[in-house]
This record gives sequence, structure tokens and C-alpha cells, in this order.
Amino acid sequence: MATTQGASPKVPWWRWRNNPLCRRSDVAEAWLLITTAVLALVLSGFAGIAAAGAVDASLDDRREHTRPVPAVLVENARDAAPAPVSESGDSGIWAEVRWTAPDGTRHTGRAEVPADGKKGDAVTVYNDGKGRLVSAPPEGAEAGFQITMAGLTVALVTGGMVLLGGWIARARLRLRRLDLWEAEWRQVEPAWRKRMTG
Repeated sequence: MATTQGASPKVPWWRWRNNPLCRRSDVAEAWLLITTAVLALVLSGFAGIAAAGAVDASLDDRREHTRPVPAVLVENARDAAPAPVSESGDSGIWAEVRWTAPDGTRHTGRAEVPADGKKGDAVTVYNDGKGRLVSAPPEGAEAGFQITMAGLTVALVTGGMVLLGGWIARARLRLRRLDLWEAEWRQVEPAWRKRMTG
């Protein structure tokens, strides 16, 4: 294969070939590259799947312990404060509502309601296991988005940490190799200088 004049040809897998110029640190660096890449792929995959599974289980648990409750608006929604935008892009209004607990006691509190709700309108709110008002558990696309984002985020962070660790280890190997070269040059330099001047 022809090469550009002045450029050395690239030899594939040179670190594993029988080469007198290949040091143990070169072989170690090659194995480190392969190990880092494999670990980054495997660990990021496992971590992402585990994180997605944990979020999915958490949402299932939240849905299991959350129940819809009929309520009545105590004020007009337009007079209440806006709610923050949710992950799905929907926004509502936090307004005062009244509902009756299973034991017959009446409660009031602020819940997210439609923006066009009027005083006296029937709305659905959500209670947790202790009867407290909570936001509606994510369903469908919103739940899928949260699960997917959790998995991707953890996978990327895990893979990035492994790659960073590999990069730091390679940097240490390079510094070690430079130190060895410098030590060897200090041994060879006097004879080299004598030959050049003599």
C-alpha cells in the first residue's frame, strides 16, 4: 500500500505484534482502551435499564397509592395562581377545592384544576394513602418520557464516568512512559554526545 512521502504507514494492532519498540506500557494502554470501551458500554446499559426500571416501579407505586377523588371548586380558576408547566407541557391552575374523605369529613386545599374552571364546578383531584392532596400520577406518554429520560441520563452519566476514569488512567500511563524515556535518555546521552563530538 502506498503512503504519502514523509508519513509513516499505520499498522493495525501494532501494540500486539512482536515489535522490539513496543513497551509493556503500550500493551497496557491498548488493553486499557478496549476495557474502558467495553465497560462503558456494558455498565451504562445496565445502569440505564436499572434506573428506568426503578422509575417505572416508583410510578407504579405512586399510582397504586393515589386515588382520584371528586371535588368542587371553591373559587374561580382565573382568580388563582398558575401552576408550573409539567413534563408533558401541560399547565393548569392551583385553586382552592373542597372534597369529602371516605370517612365523611370535609377538607379544603389547593389542587391543580383546569384553567377555565368556575366556582362550583366539579373537578377531580388526587389523594395519597393519608388523604392528602397530591398531583395526578403521570400516565401514558408523560410516564414513558420520565422513564426514558431517567434511563438515558443515568446511562450517559455512567458511561461518561467510565470514560473519564479510562482517560485519567491513560494520562498516568503516558506520564509514566515519559518519565521512563527521560531516565533512559539520561543514561544514553553521555555516550551519544561523546560520539557526536568525537
